[in-house]
Amino acid sequence: MEPSPPPIKKKPKPITTILRILALLAVIAITVGIYLIRDQVQRFAAFGYPGIFLIVLISYATILMPVPGVAIVFTMGGVFHPVGVALAAAAGGTIGELSGYLAGFSGRAIIENWKMYDKVTAWVRKYGGPAILALAAIPNPFFDLVGVAAGALKIPVAKFLLWCFPGQVIKMLIVAYSGSFSLDWLIG
Repeated sequence: MEPSPPPIKKKPKPITTILRILALLAVIAITVGIYLIRDQVQRFAAFGYPGIFLIVLISYATILMPVPGVAIVFTMGGVFHPVGVALAAAAGGTIGELSGYLAGFSGRAIIENWKMYDKVTAWVRKYGGPAILALAAIPNPFFDLVGVAAGALKIPVAKFLLWCFPGQVIKMLIVAYSGSFSLDWLIG
C-alpha cells in the first residue's frame, strides 16, 4: 500500500494576505502610539466612568507592552462605585483585547515559537470559550496571548468578545472592590 501524499496547503487569497498585513501594522502602530503617550493616560480618570473605560481600553490595546490600567481601576474603585468601575473597565478591556485578536488573525509569526504561546493556544483550542473566560478573569500578563491564539485559531470575533467580557468583569470587580476596601481600611 502506497502512503497517501501530504495534504496540499491552500495559498491564502491576496486580499487575505493584505488584510493580515494591515491588521499587523495597525496593531504595531497602536502599541507604539499608546506606549509613547502612557504618561498622559491618567488624565482621563477625571472623566469618571468614561475616563476609566478609555484608560483601560488604551492600556489593553497594547500587545505585550504593559501600560498600567489595572492600577487605575484599583484606585478608582475607592473613589467611584466599584461595580460601575468594574463594568466600565471590563468594557474597555474587552475592546482593547481586540488588538491581540487582530495580531493573531494577521499571523502569529511574531510569537509563534514561544512556549507560553503554545500552551495558551493548546488551552484555547481544547477548551474554547471557557478558556478565554478563565484566563480573562485572572490577572495575568499573558492574556494578550489568548487574543493572539483566538485570532490565529479563527475563533469568531463575537464569540471571543462574548467569552472575554464576563472574565474581564470578574477580574475588574475583584480589583475595584480591593481598591474600595483598602481605601475604607486606610481611612477608617
